[in-house]
Amino acid sequence: MSAHALYVTAAYGISALAIVGLVAWILADQRARRREMAELEASGARRRSDRKGASK
Repeated sequence: MSAHALYVTAAYGISALAIVGLVAWILADQRARRREMAELEASGARRRSDRKGASK
């Protein structure tokens, strides 16, 4: 394997790891936000858009 091919393979590998890491981070954050929303809704907090008679 030439030095150029090794460089390209390493670059693709590092890029793939970075993308997988970002996807994992996004999914973990999504789960945390959903859990927070469930806790807020269970405590009685509601969204402003859910208020009756709200004018737009």
